[in-house]
Amino acid sequence: MTVVPAQAEPVAGAGSTFAFPLLHQWGERFRTAEADGGDFPSPDGGLDYEPVGSLAGTMRVIAGAVDFAASDVPLNGEDLDRHRLMQFPIAMGGIAVVANLPAAPPGSGVAKLRLSGAVLADIYLGTVTSWSHPALTALNPGLPLPDQPITVVHRAEGSGTTYNFAAYLAQASAPWRERVGVDTELRWPTGTGVRGSQGIVETVKAIPGAIGYVEAGQAARAGLPVAEMGNRAGRFVAPSRQTVEAAAASADWSRAPHFTLLLAEATATDAYPIAATVFALMPRDRIDSGQGRRTLRLFDAALTLWQQDAADLGYVPLPAPLVALVQASWVSAASSR
Repeated sequence: MTVVPAQAEPVAGAGSTFAFPLLHQWGERFRTAEADGGDFPSPDGGLDYEPVGSLAGTMRVIAGAVDFAASDVPLNGEDLDRHRLMQFPIAMGGIAVVANLPAAPPGSGVAKLRLSGAVLADIYLGTVTSWSHPALTALNPGLPLPDQPITVVHRAEGSGTTYNFAAYLAQASAPWRERVGVDTELRWPTGTGVRGSQGIVETVKAIPGAIGYVEAGQAARAGLPVAEMGNRAGRFVAPSRQTVEAAAASADWSRAPHFTLLLAEATATDAYPIAATVFALMPRDRIDSGQGRRTLRLFDAALTLWQQDAADLGYVPLPAPLVALVQASWVSAASSR
């Protein structure tokens, strides 16, 4: 008699394109871990993750179509209770502003484009339309900005990256708050909408003078130069592990029910001002199911054994105290179903 190994269904996830490179890497590690002697030895398991955007991923987990959603926008307690979901952070990262501009000449002493929140908001409002605009030249003395139109690029679908980007603009610009606001889907005053983070990367790279926003690690892997952004302390800061950690340092996660926090209002001197947290959303009623337990095993390994993957890919791993809070939340959610 031939014994056929048990076939494991992949853990199914959907949502954030911001987090897709990291979740893809964790999925490969999970597949290998299971194949090396876990409960489901078949290499056909692992993770099946679709980067459809935070909004679409959240809708899929609410509908019961996936085991978890990844979202860059935390749900509030009322929404979590209504849909019987639990929520916890899994990684952090910076949202880089990228622009297709000529490089500064060697020896000029000018390293990066600098943008304030107010001027960036004016670009996305359609008020500042040329790279030679006085508002931009004043921020960038010595940088040879071209006399050419700015091509604004933004996400076309519901996106947590958009939500955190808009939160930064709203904090810095009253006109943005009044005319556009903060949401995963916006009524953009100007610009070209494209789908997914990769769409932003490809469009900005293809069009001289284009500007867009994308996860900082993805920008680095694509070879796109990133701008230094003005923070609330009045400094211009580039996204990095250290500057995103500075933004996260002031967040008191222990006092945030369901981990519902945004990092857009960080005040630390070295804080990068457009920082985002990636959250996982899971159905509470499935925690003790086979797939629910496998999903939590994936995230437990990701947050304890595979944190270096986050750092290597340009994200910021969760600090150990926050990992402990997340693990405790799983126990609490299981006991209160």
